[in-house]
Amino acid sequence: MAVDVESRDCLQLGRHTLRSRLIVGTGKYSSFELMQRALDASGTHCVTVAVRRERLVDAQGRNLLDYLDLDRYLILPNTAGCFTAEDAIRVARLGREILQGLGNPGADWVKLEVLGDRKTLLPDPVATLEATRRLVDEGFQVLCYTTDDPVVALRLKQAGATSVMPAGSPIGSGQGILNPNNIRICLEYLKDGDPNYPVIVDAGVGTASDVTIAFELGVDGVLLNTGIAGAKDPVLMAQAMRAAAQAGRQAYLAGRIPKKLYATASSPEQGTIGTAG
Repeated sequence: MAVDVESRDCLQLGRHTLRSRLIVGTGKYSSFELMQRALDASGTHCVTVAVRRERLVDAQGRNLLDYLDLDRYLILPNTAGCFTAEDAIRVARLGREILQGLGNPGADWVKLEVLGDRKTLLPDPVATLEATRRLVDEGFQVLCYTTDDPVVALRLKQAGATSVMPAGSPIGSGQGILNPNNIRICLEYLKDGDPNYPVIVDAGVGTASDVTIAFELGVDGVLLNTGIAGAKDPVLMAQAMRAAAQAGRQAYLAGRIPKKLYATASSPEQGTIGTAG
């Protein structure tokens, strides 16, 4: 009998319980209606929203939040587009105010991004660490976007981050998991003595196999946006990402066979199943 991992394998992020380990962004869709269909197809329970006004309102003056079912989705505000700790903290506070007004449970958390430059969109490690500490002191649960540097990841956890989110590759690049060894070391450092600490791959996912690889490495979740929104058929790609997340998670839980240099026969050379003696 097939095991339905997706329906019972929840992800705990601080005070929030997610019914899906796939977190999906809401940007870059050609229309809010298409976004709705893709989110539905992905099976996600948590969607991340950039809370700057210019990212919330489209050319027709429609607000993105009006197209999200707040009874269905947890909203995770993010500080996308911030390049200083001060700016990120201000935007995090704005997100909290918006969601408090909507009565959404996500008012106490934030996906923190503090970028270093506009060309690479890589995070600024010093400013990210500063913003993490200050937001934690203000009572935020901080889900922290960072590089795949294990030492920086550990420092962010020590600063109080609810989850550390190393990038698979640069934001929107679609390159997948460029350095799986670094992700493995991040997992080792972050889960040492704390096996339930949530580690989420964030950024760089281009297709379904990238999601599967991330989960097979042992991460607890994957956050993606462009890989779905930028696909030729976002709804179909969202379905593929959902299936990939479930397959990768199941494969990790099942425990893969070790890699060997030489062949190993899959059938016994002597005797058969059920033969006595």
